[in-house]
Amino acid sequence: MSATDETDFSPIGVIGRVTVSIPADGPGEVLLPVRGGTEAFAAWSPVPIDRHTQVIVVDHTSARSVIVAPLPA
Repeated sequence: MSATDETDFSPIGVIGRVTVSIPADGPGEVLLPVRGGTEAFAAWSPVPIDRHTQVIVVDHTSARSVIVAPLPA
């Protein structure tokens, strides 16, 4: 068995759900399905996004921080 190299993982395009509302001027939190489970990531957005909203990851700034956009209704 070989260890998975986390530097190869890109969350871009992954659909998740907001668990802590994302304000326009700071981070919130999203849960994303990754590596066979669900993990929490700090999430940023140029617009506020309410809790429980489905989002898509459009970029990442670090291994645990992502930039998201709300999915169209």
